[in-house]
Amino acid sequence: MHTLSDIAALRAALETPRRQGRRIALVPTMGNLHAGHLALVEAARQRAELVVATIFVNPMQFGPGEDLDAYPRTLADDQAGLAGAGCDLLFTPDTTTLYPHGLETHTRIRVPQVSEGLCGGSRPGHFDGVATVVSILFNLVQPDVACFGEKDYQQLAVIRRLVSDLHLPIEIVGVPIVRADDGLALSSRNGYLSAAQRAQAPGLYRTLCELRDALLAGEPRAAAIDSALLRLADRGFTPDYLEVRAPDLSPLGPGSREAVILAAAQLGPARLIDNLTLTLPQ
Repeated sequence: MHTLSDIAALRAALETPRRQGRRIALVPTMGNLHAGHLALVEAARQRAELVVATIFVNPMQFGPGEDLDAYPRTLADDQAGLAGAGCDLLFTPDTTTLYPHGLETHTRIRVPQVSEGLCGGSRPGHFDGVATVVSILFNLVQPDVACFGEKDYQQLAVIRRLVSDLHLPIEIVGVPIVRADDGLALSSRNGYLSAAQRAQAPGLYRTLCELRDALLAGEPRAAAIDSALLRLADRGFTPDYLEVRAPDLSPLGPGSREAVILAAAQLGPARLIDNLTLTLPQ
């Protein structure tokens, strides 16, 4: 695996495989990789002949008071993991490389509607930063396929809408959530948890499963959500949101059956997110 940090070098490295017609896959990350990230690389490997991963802690998607400075940087370990998972090329730009004129005056991309509410409501501007940096990476790499985790469900929906609206010739693949044995969705931010908090953390997934079971049993949605919120608080979480929406994140309409449960909650220093899909009873 080759590691590059310069845009000209990246483009030069991709010139020959692109000319040869080799299928190129992109896996954008912020580093501090875990098994969930490596599953993205493995999914990309199955769909392309050349896999490009990126590591960039994107300041544009962090709001005031968020964990930009504290976000773990573990490049050496990440390189070893990516190489073992089958990555061919790693791009590790710095902030001045991607935003040469600074963040304040840089062009930003906003994806309306799908980026609003949920995490977008709690983190204003977050998805503008995501859409902007992903668009830059799409432009630099020009992949045929790009893989993103389904744990970040709203982010995946934003990227799908971005690609559709801008008519980008990129296949977007959502890769299923990778969980620990106790059900906790793997996340780089799980490392912020103390041992006691880590023991509590699977309560988020359990609560989603209980809400799913209540909905499948025919319990009214509003009452089931209220009960789930109380259980989250009892389990030591500070809920941010807990909602049931259509798979495209629009509100559930009358008679809608396909649905997704989405939640975010604070546990100590970590903001945890998770989701479950389900088919509602008639």
